[in-house]
Amino acid sequence: MSSPAERFATPLVAAGALFVDGDRVLLVRKTYGNRWDIPGGVVDRGESPRMACRRELREELGIEREPIRVLVHDWAPSDPEGDRILYVFDCGELGADERRIAVDGVELDGWEWVAVDRIDEYVIPRLYRRLSQAYRAHRVGTTLYLEHGVPALPERGQELA
Repeated sequence: MSSPAERFATPLVAAGALFVDGDRVLLVRKTYGNRWDIPGGVVDRGESPRMACRRELREELGIEREPIRVLVHDWAPSDPEGDRILYVFDCGELGADERRIAVDGVELDGWEWVAVDRIDEYVIPRLYRRLSQAYRAHRVGTTLYLEHGVPALPERGQELA
């Protein structure tokens, strides 16, 4: 008989913020890993994804922002990283906060507005799929459940192909 630790998923949970300006999204350049991403990071033990998003915006960009709504919930396990649940939150327009952005030079060394049709030039394929769907959810005012960045449930009034 297997123990609960062997049977139950223990996913890494992360939360990120999508900022949209017309047909552009805000990407940040991390000093590690795959470099370009949206602001955000791993949820700490006992912290909600919403609160993690707020904390990461404060730590990475130096701004205070309350997420407005969930755009995507993505189940995206990968080898060797294991099970992962990733949230992307709509965090509204940056407005005056854009002038307040202050990257620390340690975790992030830059940021840029990137046209939606050029995101794939900046990020890895699995993140591109997630961000494309998050942008679409933002534009049409919905929330999407994804698996590996691909919608896995039909939207209201539609069926999956």
